[in-house]
Amino acid sequence: MDEADRLLLRRYRLPLVGELQVASLWDALLSRELFTPDMIEDIQRAGSGSRRDQARQLILDLETRGSQALPLFISCLEDTGQDTLASLLKTSRQAAKQDVEAIRPLDLKPVVLGPEGLKPEELRVMKQDPSKPSQGKLAPVVLGPEELWPAKLRPEVLRPEVPRPGDIGSGGFTDVCPQDRAKGNADLAYVLNADPCGHCLIINNVNFCRESGLMTRTGSNIDCERVQRRFHLLQLAVEVRCDLTAKQMVQALTQLARRDHGALDCCVVVILSHGCQASHRQFPGAVYGTDGCPVSVERIVNTFNGTGCPSLGGKPKLFFIQACGGEQKDHGFEVASTSPEDETPNSNPETDATPFQEGPRSTDEPDAVSSLPTPSDILVSYSTFPGFVSWRDPKSGSWYIETLDSIFEQWAHCEDLQTLLLRVANAVSVKGIYKQIPGCFNFLRKKLFFKT
Repeated sequence: MDEADRLLLRRYRLPLVGELQVASLWDALLSRELFTPDMIEDIQRAGSGSRRDQARQLILDLETRGSQALPLFISCLEDTGQDTLASLLKTSRQAAKQDVEAIRPLDLKPVVLGPEGLKPEELRVMKQDPSKPSQGKLAPVVLGPEELWPAKLRPEVLRPEVPRPGDIGSGGFTDVCPQDRAKGNADLAYVLNADPCGHCLIINNVNFCRESGLMTRTGSNIDCERVQRRFHLLQLAVEVRCDLTAKQMVQALTQLARRDHGALDCCVVVILSHGCQASHRQFPGAVYGTDGCPVSVERIVNTFNGTGCPSLGGKPKLFFIQACGGEQKDHGFEVASTSPEDETPNSNPETDATPFQEGPRSTDEPDAVSSLPTPSDILVSYSTFPGFVSWRDPKSGSWYIETLDSIFEQWAHCEDLQTLLLRVANAVSVKGIYKQIPGCFNFLRKKLFFKT
C-alpha cells in the first residue's frame, strides 16, 4: 500500500472502527483475495473478539495487503451496503490524488556563483574545466541538480575526513573505547563501585488466566534466563518473580523501592509480559499482570522516584520493558540489502500485543527531589516503538532480549549504556520480515558504565 492510502486509512480509523460492519465483509474480502481464510480467522480472534476489536485489526492489517488494497476494500464496502464509509474513503482518496498531481517537480537550472566582475564567457570556461582557473581569480562554484555538477569533485572539499567509528555489521562499531577516560570521572559517569552494585528485579509473566484473553508467552523463560545471567555477571543481585497479577507486580515493585539502597549504586527492573498502549504524562505504555489488568510503565517508574525511594536519589534507575507498545505491525521499507542471518529459518515469531486500553488519568501529584529535576537518573528502555508490536520467537525468545544480551556480552566492558542501546536498536531493526526498533526515554545525567 502506498503512503497516501496508508495515511488515509489512519486518518479515518476512528469512524471506520466505530461504524464498520465486519460480519458482512468476510465473504467479500475472501472473494477479492484481500485476505486468506487464516488471516480472517486471526482478525476475528483479535482482542476480545468484539466488533470494534475486529474492525480495528482489519484496518491495521489492510495496510499490509498491497497497492490495490484500499480500492478493493472500498468495493467490498459498496457490495455490502456500507455506502457512507465507501463514499468517504473514495472521495478523500480522489482528492488526495489530485493534490499530488498538482505538485510538479521544479525545473531546476544551475546557478553559477563566482567573483564579481567575472564575465559570462569566463564562467563557462571555468565550468567546463574547473581545474584551470584564471590566474588571480577564484574558481566559481556551480549549484544545481546533481547531474549538472562538474564531473570530478574532490570529496575532501565537500566533507573533510574525520576519524569516526566504522560499522562492522549487525549493530557493531570498531573496537575503539575512548570512553575509558569518562569511567573514572565522577562528573562524567556514575560511580558503580559497590558489591553488588545494586538490586535487579525481573518480573516474568508467562501464563495468563483464561478470562484475560491473553496467550501464553512461550519463549519468555528463555529471555528470563538470559537477563538473569547477564545482570548477575554485571555484578547485580538478581531476584526473579514469575506470573504475577497486576496487584502483585505493584507490591513487588513497592517492596523493592522501600529497601535501603544507601550502600548500593543503582537499581534495575526488567519486565517481561504482554503490553498495550495507555494514557500517560511521561512514559508511554502499560504491561499486563497475569489477571489481564494493566500496570502503566509510568506507575512502575514513579514507584522509584524521590518520595517512594529516597535512598536511590541521584543514582541510576534502569527499566527494561519487553512488551508490546501497541498493535501496529511494521513492515519497514525497502533497503539495498538484508543480512541473511537476520531471517531465522522455520521461525514463527509471536507478538506481545493487546488492544489499546484507555483508562482514567492518574490524579497523583508529581513527586519532586529537592536538589534534582524530576524525573532524573532514570532510563526506560522499550523493546519497540510506541504503538507497535514487539516480536518474540517461541524457540529463541524475544528479538530485543536476545540482542540486548548479545550486545552487553560483547561491549559492556568498554561502552556506556546509551551506546549499548544504540547497538541493540540497530541490530534489532534489521531482523525479520516484520520490523521492530527498540527505543528509550533517557533522563540520566551522566554516562553509565556497568561493572564487569
